[in-house]
Amino acid sequence: MRGHVRRRGNKYCFVIDIGRDPETGKRQQKWFSGYEGEKEAEVAMIAKIHEFNQGLYVEPSKISFKEFLSTWLTNYAQTNCAPRTFEEYQFIAMEHVSPELGNITMDNLKPMHFQNYYFKKLTKGRKDGTGGLSARSVLAHHRLIHQALEFAVKLQVLKVNPAKSATPPRSEKKEFNVLTKEDIYTLLEGAKGKYFYESVFLAITTGMRRGEIFALRWCDVDFSNQTFAIRQTIQRLKGKGLVIRKATKTHGSRRSIAVSNAVIEMLKVQLEKQAQHKQELGVYYQNHDLVMANKDGSPVNIDYVSREFGRLVKKLDIPHVRFHDLRHSHATLLLHQGEHPKIVSERLGHSTISITMDTYSHVTPNMQKEAAKKLDDFLFGN
Repeated sequence: MRGHVRRRGNKYCFVIDIGRDPETGKRQQKWFSGYEGEKEAEVAMIAKIHEFNQGLYVEPSKISFKEFLSTWLTNYAQTNCAPRTFEEYQFIAMEHVSPELGNITMDNLKPMHFQNYYFKKLTKGRKDGTGGLSARSVLAHHRLIHQALEFAVKLQVLKVNPAKSATPPRSEKKEFNVLTKEDIYTLLEGAKGKYFYESVFLAITTGMRRGEIFALRWCDVDFSNQTFAIRQTIQRLKGKGLVIRKATKTHGSRRSIAVSNAVIEMLKVQLEKQAQHKQELGVYYQNHDLVMANKDGSPVNIDYVSREFGRLVKKLDIPHVRFHDLRHSHATLLLHQGEHPKIVSERLGHSTISITMDTYSHVTPNMQKEAAKKLDDFLFGN
């Protein structure tokens, strides 16, 4: 493969002979221009010839970033992401990214475009014009952009991902409250008699996510071995209502967790209650095999549960917690009891133990003190 440099006005360019078209037999050439000096053009030409020889050359794409994002959402995100995640990606891409960066062609995207975008969103990114988005939200924008452009690289639309060289904001650590042993007793006592009591009990004793609790089926419960198989989750999607979907291994959700005697006993009572409901309603009972269901067997409105749970917490003398924070309380109490973080990570369904340790770093100082004391007792105790 040959090439040569030419002067064109005040700039330099080069042309590379890339062989003949296999269909027409005509000679094919590629021109590259815009270089300040002859030496700069020669260096660029040598590098470009190497790209062609190694099969690394990618034709610059003139499609807009908005067009590509739309393609990525349809051809990748919709089939590879959870429905709720896809909804979030679609909103970020169409309502935030495309209006700001969508008209830039793919070959002209630069790290500075994304750096400016992150700054703008941090300072005045809210759609209602009341101020900037949180660092956590802008970081979610960066992850979407990065993922979409990685897809572009795989499809050879781009040679490199320009978002890799942009620096997104560091996400502030999300604060949450956890309940003590006494708080949990108060909560359970206050929830007695309410339709969501059993779900609160499961959240505290298993660390399951809200969607996992309300999608748990009786076929997922092994009474003999006292284990749950977490195989699906329930979500509310726009225009679709409550949707049950299979859990994904990539998010560490398809797992088995051991449960206590107290949980098994509670479920036996729950099973008897459902049997009574089935008998009362007969053919009108909707048998979805759900452990936590409405009286007619239909899926529980998870958002309504969260609202009712919040109202209950306000009436009790305990710290303000969301339903999801019961999961955090479960993990924190286990770590305080000296349980190995790996076990806690497996129960929660975290993909890595580092996520667990980062989320519950507030427990680490006490764990270190206890470890130091245990070693001291072992070495120097009587």
